[in-house]
Amino acid sequence: MSKLGKIPVPVPKDVKSAVEAREIRLEGPKGKLTVPVPYGIKVDLTEDKFLVSRANDSKQCRSNQGTIRALLVNSIQGVSKGHRKDLEIQGVGFRAQLKGTTVVLNLGFSHQVEFPVPKDVKVSLPQPTSISIEGIDKALVGQVAASLRDIKRPEPYKGKGIRYVGEVVRRKQGKSVTK
Repeated sequence: MSKLGKIPVPVPKDVKSAVEAREIRLEGPKGKLTVPVPYGIKVDLTEDKFLVSRANDSKQCRSNQGTIRALLVNSIQGVSKGHRKDLEIQGVGFRAQLKGTTVVLNLGFSHQVEFPVPKDVKVSLPQPTSISIEGIDKALVGQVAASLRDIKRPEPYKGKGIRYVGEVVRRKQGKSVTK
């Protein structure tokens, strides 16, 4: 039996949940999400707890059990509290602006980079050098943050670029130090 997969998932009072044939529907103050359930996995709702069990001990069923439990935990947190990723921009003259549903970035390129924001994600700019991404779907929030970071990754010599808040960038010595 999986160590994490067998732990029951508690459901808060403000989250409505329903187990259907091959999916779980969750609705909370932030929005609605559905979690698909693969074959070989059974999800039961008892007394405000989800119990995830599997049909057999094949390798695929064992891994699906832990995955579905993790997706349930993330979805419950998303519909009740939401998920958030914060990015910071390092570099002289580097900044971001929000125009409608598009983030316009000045990152030292010869042109401005426009990044369209998906409809299920909210992007805010508390400062011109910081970006905050919020939403109910953890995977989508993480994907938007990773896509923004990929536009200009932090470089190892001066550390300029877009990075996660708290991310440590390993710095290299320049060639003038080696003489």
